[in-house]
Amino acid sequence: MVSLSALSPPPAPPLPRVSDSCRLIFLILSMSGGRGGRDTDGGAAASLDSTPGKVNTGSEEAGLSREEAEDVLQAAGTGGPLSASVSALELLQKEEETRSIVTFCSLLDSVLGGGLPVGRTAEICGVPGVGKTQLCLQLAVDVQVPACFGGVGGQVIYIDTEGSFLLQRVVDVATAAVRHCSLLVEDDDQRAAMMTFTVEIILSNIFLVRSRDYVELLAELHLLPDFLSDHPGVRLLVIDSVAFPFRQIDNLSQRTRLLHSLAQQLAAMANTHNVAVVTTNHMTTRLRGGLSQLVPALGESWGHASSLRLLLQWSGSQRLATILKSPGHVETSVPYQINSDGFRDADQSEQPPSKRARTLPDQSAASQSDACC
Repeated sequence: MVSLSALSPPPAPPLPRVSDSCRLIFLILSMSGGRGGRDTDGGAAASLDSTPGKVNTGSEEAGLSREEAEDVLQAAGTGGPLSASVSALELLQKEEETRSIVTFCSLLDSVLGGGLPVGRTAEICGVPGVGKTQLCLQLAVDVQVPACFGGVGGQVIYIDTEGSFLLQRVVDVATAAVRHCSLLVEDDDQRAAMMTFTVEIILSNIFLVRSRDYVELLAELHLLPDFLSDHPGVRLLVIDSVAFPFRQIDNLSQRTRLLHSLAQQLAAMANTHNVAVVTTNHMTTRLRGGLSQLVPALGESWGHASSLRLLLQWSGSQRLATILKSPGHVETSVPYQINSDGFRDADQSEQPPSKRARTLPDQSAASQSDACC
């Protein structure tokens, strides 16, 4: 187990605003022969290789220092971040090569197109006891399934904000996953992979962090980019839950601002470090037209933050997983169950007799919520 709080990244130097940088390039290009003009022998890079006078004039009008102006022009003229681009075909090829993290519920994996995609953000919401943490623990194990078995073969950072991480439960889920993969062995590569896919190694690849309030959570997230750079094998980040720490903030404006910043951080980490980011969220009651309705907490703005939103809910005594939001999948519900092995397909022949029937109001409008917890 590793705590990210032991890390202390060096302070990053302030960067020029993108708008100022773009204005500087526009001004220099204009002084070099028209808007966006290109030299016949040097292209745009030659146009940006400007004289000191042009740099001075452009930096003054753009509101940058000369040093900042030179840094911007060097990046733009050498194919740096300002001039980097990627085609839609390259994005498609990259997406096709990206593996997904299976859930071990074949119906859910099928409607998700193979599981939870790496490099994107996902939110799991639902009432207490429906299985949000159980799914997170399952994913923390499943992300380590070797590639030769169709897995990702990665590590996981698990940020626990509620104290719901149960080690013995992780051991049970890991034991079941190892047993499942051992039954699928067919060749030498898979036999070799099973040598490093054991319960002990699975536990060693889970970096557990305990955050007790929103200050600690934001501090840990500030340290994450450096940790991810030092641990390139991490393919999953779990925050269970994201709603709990922010309940302490009474100022709605402050909470909205912090959540917006948090959403941007998580999306950037998912894309930059190629990790799947999974957060859990509570449900809250919204009153509309004299009727009460259970909807995901944290408001409508937060609901747009994740690429995928998955609702876990009860329908009588049966658990259902519903895709509320996904760029590539329609709204679909599939049954599932939580048993001793973990998150699995529902056994239609047996329903848990100890579970009392719980029926929630219609939640089809959950993704449109503007309520806050």
